[in-house]
Amino acid sequence: MVMALASMLAAGLVWGGFEIERMRQLALQRYGAAAVEAVDGWRSALGGWRDLPEEEQLRRVNEFFNRRIRFADDMVVWAQPDYWATPLETLGRGAGDCEDFVFAKYFTLRELGVAEGHLRMTYVRARIGGPASSITQAHMVLSYYPTPEAMPLVLDNLITEIRPASSRPDLAPVFSFNMQGVFVGGAVQASTPVDRVSRWRELILRMRSEGYTP
Repeated sequence: MVMALASMLAAGLVWGGFEIERMRQLALQRYGAAAVEAVDGWRSALGGWRDLPEEEQLRRVNEFFNRRIRFADDMVVWAQPDYWATPLETLGRGAGDCEDFVFAKYFTLRELGVAEGHLRMTYVRARIGGPASSITQAHMVLSYYPTPEAMPLVLDNLITEIRPASSRPDLAPVFSFNMQGVFVGGAVQASTPVDRVSRWRELILRMRSEGYTP
């Protein structure tokens, strides 16, 4: 078993939590040759980011997906009102909504070795047109916490520049979550297990079927 795993690693078939060859096969079957190129481009980019400082990894990952993925509503991409896409699905379609950007960035940063406790997927109310606007809509961003009590940095598909949350008065946090659980407000400790979030459970199950091991 150990020798078989070593051979797979040497061939580039297993890569961190992702079984890349299975991802490539599924990308070809579901979406075609362009999707395989997208998966290969993602893998190649990740390989060049592994030894970078963590803040530089944040910048590279944020820019990569903001430039590669086209924003589109779930009804347009998936013909469903609310669908949480896996990174493979987002790369394969080349499009997604705010949640899909966040999940792709989150799992990529985890693959790079960024600790779970540093990352949270955060639901916010975003003021459309700026902080003085009265028009709001639900939105999701990826928050990076250098320490549990620190002001987080915000990775957002709307603004490519990564800014501290204090510099984003247009965003009002509602709750956040990661593998450790669900966090309400500015809580440092999770109050609810993440398994209570049914769409997250579904997302992880689909990722496992695609060859991902959390």
